[in-house]
Amino acid sequence: MTDMTTSADSSADRAKRTMFTKKTHACVRLEKDGRTLVIDPGAFSEDDAALDADAILVTHEHPDHFHEGRLRAALEARPGAQIWTLKAVADQISAAFPGRVHTVGHGDTFTAAGFDVQVHGELHAVIHPDIPRITNVGYLVDGSVFHPGDALTVPDQPVQTLLLPVMAPWNKISEVIDYVREVKPRRAYDVHDALLTDLARPIYDHQIGALGGAEHLRLTPGETAEL
Repeated sequence: MTDMTTSADSSADRAKRTMFTKKTHACVRLEKDGRTLVIDPGAFSEDDAALDADAILVTHEHPDHFHEGRLRAALEARPGAQIWTLKAVADQISAAFPGRVHTVGHGDTFTAAGFDVQVHGELHAVIHPDIPRITNVGYLVDGSVFHPGDALTVPDQPVQTLLLPVMAPWNKISEVIDYVREVKPRRAYDVHDALLTDLARPIYDHQIGALGGAEHLRLTPGETAEL
């Protein structure tokens, strides 16, 4: 009897934890209380990255973050699933799923799949002065985990876990390090890393870890950690 109770308690405890699964590039899955929240299941992530999600958040319209076909497949497979995103993305998919695609912007708050979400940020980082900037929002989940999308947005409150866009056409490693220093998270996990070669990873790991001022962590796609 004691063993059965301990096992049940352990299962209940596990259900209350937030589990973080890294998917390829910018996509992540957060699971809590048996529900799943997926952020940015784009063209670089796995085909099934958004399947079985109760809620999906999309930071902006670039294809490595937003893949219309994968979102449609996820919503068709799970009738209760919903999406929260900015207008540029919502306009492309909302007509097919009335009432299930929600438009958000900086300062908004909402609950998705049991997670409390705050929206921070307005613009994509500068790629080049000749390229017009598009809208980009970041999501602070449960007041703890922040996914900035394609920007170095600093939320106006403490962040425990920063999902760090470690390598992109719009950033360089000094900016990544300074971003970690400014946000001051307890830990930073690499995302937005599909273009980073295996030869470069040890360099990034060392420099961000040594200079960022936070625990710097990296998961391989499909690997899970408890937050």
